[in-house]
Amino acid sequence: MLARLASNRLHEIRRIFSQPTRSFSTALNYHLDSPDNNPDLPWEFNEANKQKAKEIISHYPSNYKQSAVIPLLDLAQQQHGGWLPVSAMNAVAKVIEVAPIRVYEVATFYSMFNRTKVGKYHLLVCGTTPCMIRGSRDIEAALLNHLGVKRNEVTKDGLFSVGEMECMVSLFFNGLVI
Repeated sequence: MLARLASNRLHEIRRIFSQPTRSFSTALNYHLDSPDNNPDLPWEFNEANKQKAKEIISHYPSNYKQSAVIPLLDLAQQQHGGWLPVSAMNAVAKVIEVAPIRVYEVATFYSMFNRTKVGKYHLLVCGTTPCMIRGSRDIEAALLNHLGVKRNEVTKDGLFSVGEMECMVSLFFNGLVI
């Protein structure tokens, strides 16, 4: 009985890893200009957020303004409806007086920053190996099928999108609790 269960599980794991090659990551490590996301579009903090940005920067010594990059990116993302266009990242770079690449590095590293449009409800499915073995790809497929979108697309009503994230449980058990 136990041997049969182990054999079935091994067969299921092999099935998962023998699927046609596809990108399992939500995050793009590069930027592609689009009509609604390119560096030529004007973007700046609104008046209320300019004041918040000044207050955030005041928490850091004047020679360490760049340390405010994460809270400023978060503020920009909130202002822009849940995602960060490249022009917003450029605006943050200008405020903290660093090269834009320094801001892009942070925005691409942290999964909390969405660099493409997301729905009001952005559903994230774990993409780590332990969760794939436990069926996360099937869950993702069911979500995508039900919503009628592909990964990283937004439903026509703008309410839902599906993406991938790192599993918080595996981060916890690897000692990387955030």
